[in-house]
Amino acid sequence: MSATSMANDPSAPAAGGSIRTIAVTGGSGRIGRAITDEAVRRGHRVISIDRVAPPAKADLTGVHFVEADIGDYDALVEAFRGADALIHMAAIPAPGRHPDHIIHNNNVVGSYNALRAAVEVGITRMVQASSVNAIGLSFSREAHFDYLPLDEQHPNYSEEPYSLSKWICEQQADSFARRYSELGIASMRFHYVCEARAKAAEIYAHATPEIAKHLWAYTTFDAAARACLQALDAPFTGHEVFYIVAPDTVVDIPSLELSARFFPDVPVRGDLSGYRSFFSSAKAERMLGWRHTLD
Repeated sequence: MSATSMANDPSAPAAGGSIRTIAVTGGSGRIGRAITDEAVRRGHRVISIDRVAPPAKADLTGVHFVEADIGDYDALVEAFRGADALIHMAAIPAPGRHPDHIIHNNNVVGSYNALRAAVEVGITRMVQASSVNAIGLSFSREAHFDYLPLDEQHPNYSEEPYSLSKWICEQQADSFARRYSELGIASMRFHYVCEARAKAAEIYAHATPEIAKHLWAYTTFDAAARACLQALDAPFTGHEVFYIVAPDTVVDIPSLELSARFFPDVPVRGDLSGYRSFFSSAKAERMLGWRHTLD
């Protein structure tokens, strides 16, 4: 394994409060950096694992960087030693950037390796990146919804490699939770993760059939980071899936009007008044104490 120390050793003492050492795969990526920054702000230490070093301008106080690939199981085992929690964010984040088999195999094998390596070193609290696309959504040929707004009980209609990989990652987490009863694993179904609503609106604020498959939704970096850290402390065991999505859409058309225009045959089973999201994050609010926007 190639390992490069970029900052202080994660086993070194830190001042103040109860300190947790968190392994973050994909730590050099945009979501990974947001999680790392929030973890350090809360007083935790971070082992950041990635194939590429963090940006030169990144503040690495409280962070130990390890260069490793999620396809290398032994490297992950070594990188995770000394951590007592895992946040697995390393993945190919969308289809179209690589051949189908590369997307599928990278995400599925990477998730398995990360979860299994965490078990091997004794980590029992884990979070992994899933996606709203785990049920089939944005990249499907056509939208296929049984009801709106979507919640974690909605059936799976995945049909392309990215969505399938995220669905399998969740099934793998189910398998680990059955095998090891002490584990608490959270799979986080993010939508397009960005700095702010306005950034998502540049892409999704259009009332067209193609954009309708994305359901005009978004998640901000800070909200995603807080959700991951809150999931580590939430009092549950087993595997739980959570939608981590903003409570509003990015288009200035009422949600019920959008629903009637683009999904006239799909029953509305929840609150779509005003500009409410087509995703329900009520489970995350209830079990994690999370809200997209801080009061």
